[in-house]
Amino acid sequence: MTVFGIHASHEQVHPSRLLAAVCQAERAGFTAAMSSDHFSPWSRRQGQSAFAWSWLGAALQATNLPFGVVSAPGQRYHSAVIAQAIGTLSTMYPGRFWAALGTGEASNEHITGAGWPRKDVRNARLRECVDIIRALLAGEEVSHDGLVRVDRARVWTRPDEPPPLLGAAVSVRTARWCAEWADGLITVSAATDRLKQLVGAYRDAGGPRSAVPAGAPELGR
Repeated sequence: MTVFGIHASHEQVHPSRLLAAVCQAERAGFTAAMSSDHFSPWSRRQGQSAFAWSWLGAALQATNLPFGVVSAPGQRYHSAVIAQAIGTLSTMYPGRFWAALGTGEASNEHITGAGWPRKDVRNARLRECVDIIRALLAGEEVSHDGLVRVDRARVWTRPDEPPPLLGAAVSVRTARWCAEWADGLITVSAATDRLKQLVGAYRDAGGPRSAVPAGAPELGR
């Protein structure tokens, strides 16, 4: 079944206006929504960039829509903090939240003052983050020393069922790699042939066909 959703672009719209827009979208018949998660807009002209995780709580409360967010643990966000955020929203709004995880963009991540790693290092870092997040959402105490460091972390407020963690990919190679760990795949709008290549790479690599909330991307199916 085709699902029509609204993308909440914090880089272009004031958060109060954006909240009003998703409420109006639901009244107009949209049945899904997702949110960006940037620290800065693409240009000064856009002029906004609200904190997505605060806004998502308000949006989930104000609507009955399922929401997702595309985020990048590992540099700007610690993976344990992302796991706690996912756990809280999923507990308060069961079955209505999903998260897509990617390696990030230098335009957002540079604010920590750390260097911007090569793509292979960013992939390895994200893979560690995914394992940490899944373990924390499963109720485990986690300590880890690698590209990411964690010391005896535990997420105490968790949903009965952890939400889907999707992989964010814009290249065939990354889509294939996401099949190793993701519950589904999300990508950007592109020509039909290009999208078929991405989805095909994910499926051919054995990407799982896990259930996701209504309205979430199901390209792994």
